Amino acid sequence: MTAVPVAIRRRPSPPAAVPAVGGGGALVDTFSRVHRDLRISLTDRCSLRCTYCMPEQGNEWLARESILSLDEIERVAHVAARAGITTFRLTGGEPLLRRDIVDVVRRLAAVPSASGPVEIAMTTNGIRLGEVLPDLVAAGLGRLNISIDTLISERFAALTRRDRLADVLEGIAAAAASGLRPLKLNAVAMRGVNDDELVDLVAFATEHGAQMRFIEQMPLDAGHTWDRAQMVTREEILRSLSARWDLTPVPGRGGAPAERWLLDGGPHSVGVIASVTAPFCGDCDRLRLTADGQLRNCLFSTTEYDLVPILRGGGTDQDVDRMLRSCVHGKLAGHAIDDPSFLQPARGMNAIGG
Repeated sequence: MTAVPVAIRRRPSPPAAVPAVGGGGALVDTFSRVHRDLRISLTDRCSLRCTYCMPEQGNEWLARESILSLDEIERVAHVAARAGITTFRLTGGEPLLRRDIVDVVRRLAAVPSASGPVEIAMTTNGIRLGEVLPDLVAAGLGRLNISIDTLISERFAALTRRDRLADVLEGIAAAAASGLRPLKLNAVAMRGVNDDELVDLVAFATEHGAQMRFIEQMPLDAGHTWDRAQMVTREEILRSLSARWDLTPVPGRGGAPAERWLLDGGPHSVGVIASVTAPFCGDCDRLRLTADGQLRNCLFSTTEYDLVPILRGGGTDQDVDRMLRSCVHGKLAGHAIDDPSFLQPARGMNAIGG
C-alpha cells in the first residue's frame, strides 16, 4: 500500500461552543477519552536518516523562524497543565539537536499542574546523550525512550545512512548508569532488515536495565513508501520472542501505547506497540504539538490546529485553551489505517513528532 499524501487542513480558530480556560475542566473528547499527555516536537531535523522515516537528501526543513521559541513552548505548556496535562514528552526529529534543550527541560519541569509537578520525558536517538544527560537530569528530566533498531554496525549504517551506532550505544550506557527508570529502548521491526535480531535486542535491553519495545512500522515515512507486506506484525514479534522466553501478559495497560509481557515471569519485560494490527485508539490520551506550532490530535490526522496566530498575534491564554479544546473535540474514534479511505498524513514522522 502506498498512500497518496493530502494537504493538511489547518483550523485557525475553534468553534465558539468549546469551553474556555477556567471553566472547561479536563481535556475530554467526544468519546470520553481524558487527555493527559502532550508530545512536544522541538525540531523536525535529525542526525540520522532512517530509511523508514525520511530520504537521505532533498528534505525540506521547517524555516527557523517558524520554530516555536522556548517562551512560546512554555506558555502552551502552562495552559495545557492547567487543563489537565501531566506529562510532556519532548520529541523531534531529534530533540537533542535543539541548542537550548537543557533550558527547555528545566523550564517545563517547573510548570505546575493540578496534581503536582509535571513529568518530563524524552524520545531520542541517543546521539549526544552521553554528553548532555547529567545536565538534563539535573534540569528535571524524568524518563527516556531511546531508539535503536539494530546492534550490527554495518546494518545500522545502512538503515540510518549514518555510521553512528557507537554514539547511540554510548548514550544508552549513560542512560543505564543515570538511574532514570523506567528506561525504554524502541525498535521498529522490519522484515528482512532486523527481524532476525528481535531476541538479541531484548537481551541487550535487559542487560542495561531497560525494557525493549518493538513498534510495528507505520505509514508515516516522508517518502510515502510504506508497504504493509514489509511490516513485522505483533503476532510475528511475539512468536519470535516466545521461542526464547515464556511470555506472560501484564494487565492494566491503561492509555499506554505498548502492551507488555513479562519475560520468564519477570522482573524484565518486553513491549509491543501494534498501532496497525492491534490499535489502542480507544484509550489514547495524547495530543501533539509540532515544532512549528500546530496542534494534532492523532499521528495520522490530516487536520492541524494552528496556535501561531495566537502566540504571535496577541492572543490570550484563554485563546490557547480554546484551541486545545477544539483540537480534542475534533479527535476521531481511531486512525482507520485498515479503512480503504485511509490517506497517509502529508507530514512525515520527523515533522509530526513521536
